[in-house]
Amino acid sequence: MGEAAPAGAFPPGSPFDPADDAAFARWRDAKLAARARSAADLVVEVRDPRSLGPAERDELVRRCRRDNMALYASAATGEDKEIARRLGAQLGLATLDANFLADEDGITSIAVTDRKAGAGYIPYTTHRLRWHTDGYYNPPRLRIRAMLLHCVRDAAAGGETALLDHELAYLLLREEDPGLVRALMQPDALVIPARVDEDGVARPEAAGPVFSVEPGTGDLHMRYTARTRSVAWKDDGATPAAAARLLALLDGDTGCVLRTRLAPGMGLACNNVLHERSAFEDDPARPRLLYRARYVERIAGTQGAWREMRTAGI
Repeated sequence: MGEAAPAGAFPPGSPFDPADDAAFARWRDAKLAARARSAADLVVEVRDPRSLGPAERDELVRRCRRDNMALYASAATGEDKEIARRLGAQLGLATLDANFLADEDGITSIAVTDRKAGAGYIPYTTHRLRWHTDGYYNPPRLRIRAMLLHCVRDAAAGGETALLDHELAYLLLREEDPGLVRALMQPDALVIPARVDEDGVARPEAAGPVFSVEPGTGDLHMRYTARTRSVAWKDDGATPAAAARLLALLDGDTGCVLRTRLAPGMGLACNNVLHERSAFEDDPARPRLLYRARYVERIAGTQGAWREMRTAGI
């Protein structure tokens, strides 16, 4: 995969070019008219996510073209990590991000664990997991473009998932003030400091933009975290202000955030949209368990969907 396109490297007619107001206006109107109004609009009933029928796959991809995400509901509730792997393959996803918290097969089991929780990794606790896109600490060559979640067991209470298409986050900020997105497109807008362990630097510092476009396709990519520790926003006044405004939109009542609670057999396929998880209560007899797979590719068939959205919607 290529590096993120530098500021200003936008294809003609890109709605993600802060200088092209006409292209943005056409795309904005179509995007808002076509978007999902509730999490139910994202759901596709599938017989078995390990073996999608052509119509099931088409419906998942159609929603991902429109909203950058889709939910599925199935009867696949067993502890089978092939569910995530085989679903990913059917969606054109091949290159797993084998991060250090993933299992040996590259698929991550997300459950409450004392070891990971004790090391400060919030996904493995019962605490709220704040707004983020996956892999925001990765270098550009390993950026995460797609992510799958599959629910094996839900929590006894809580554990709601909130979702926001990152294109809508861009749209809301751009509508308010193009200067906000310009600040967040700077190549050093968001810096994640190096992670150091007893053996030295385990992960180098990662600097990059929040919003960028993919070379070739012009698709919008976002890397973001709402966490306040181990992050550094560019100290230029404009960038921290833009980050604060983005967080206010995420936590506010924009009408664009979709909320759901994944039940056993349900899952999420997305182009790494913004998401957060509420706190939950676990049942020791059947602890919450989700499988997560991260990929460096986008979901096949979703590249360049913004071009169609500019004119007639999809």
